[in-house]
Amino acid sequence: MNYPHNVKQAKTYAEQSMQRIASQGLAMTPDIFELWYVYYAGISPEITRAIDILIANKQDITEDRCRDLHARFLSHVRNEEMIRRAGDQITETIQSVTGAVKDVHSATASYSGTLESVSERMSTVKTQDEMKAIVKTIMADTHMMLERNSKLEAELDKSSSLMIELQRDLEQVRKEAMTDGLTGLSNRKAFDAAIARVTEECSAAKSTYTLLMVDIDHFKSFNDNFGHQIGDQVLRLVARTVIEGVKGRDIASRYGGEEFAIILPETTLSAGVAVANSLRKVVATKDIVNRSSGEKLGRITMSVGVAEYIPGEDVEDLIERADSALYTAKHNGRNQVAAAPSPNNASAAAT
Repeated sequence: MNYPHNVKQAKTYAEQSMQRIASQGLAMTPDIFELWYVYYAGISPEITRAIDILIANKQDITEDRCRDLHARFLSHVRNEEMIRRAGDQITETIQSVTGAVKDVHSATASYSGTLESVSERMSTVKTQDEMKAIVKTIMADTHMMLERNSKLEAELDKSSSLMIELQRDLEQVRKEAMTDGLTGLSNRKAFDAAIARVTEECSAAKSTYTLLMVDIDHFKSFNDNFGHQIGDQVLRLVARTVIEGVKGRDIASRYGGEEFAIILPETTLSAGVAVANSLRKVVATKDIVNRSSGEKLGRITMSVGVAEYIPGEDVEDLIERADSALYTAKHNGRNQVAAAPSPNNASAAAT
């Protein structure tokens, strides 16, 4: 994010941000401060609109909500800036090392010429003083070569350390770019990449996997009745249950809104249904509590559609079958699991 403000403007926006953070009882963390600074500076229409909607609806603007907005609207900007800086540093490092290599190359060529010249001079040397002069020349050129090599080694050590640091930073950027900021699960982009990879692996190994499409029942009504803060709490609760309920190579993602997707490698349809029912039952036992008042707001349920990958099947077709099974579970009364039939069968079976 670019902040093109002079000292007076920056001071005004910073004071407004700190006053708002204090009045809301929020923690003065860098991400929350940046969110409010951007809001008061008016440099992100998306953030301005999102916060104005919360204010208009008299919603509590909590730390979790602030961090969610920051992750949604500002993290990707920071990632792009980090990638750009990394690219600049890599270019600068390459140029620096290339320059040092050229210096050593030039010095080596010069040193080689000196040795040839010395060889010719030594064949005609007549006095001890002439020999001393030749040895002195060789020592001076050798010392220069050692200095050039030392410089190159220092440049290579420096570039190696920098590359390790950049690799760590870029890995963090990659992780953040593939993670849903609210739930901590893989995001839709990561899901798309994962299911493509798992499908390719299964096709090569002639094995199978199962896809679970999960949807929170009546989430919109729950969200409308109790507010987005409670809605976010519900999403995190389901996400935490999913994380605790999957193992090993299983991949859990927030597919979008209140819908989640779980990939279970090397898992049959019946085993996938068992996992889905286990997750569904655990979620149904969780109480939703208003953290500010301690009031129990009730419990939530979820419906799940399960489909097993058929070798050679397009990923889009698999997702459509799992979605159709999810619709069946919803249509049949919710809080249940429906197994998608193979493409040759007629209807999904609810359990």
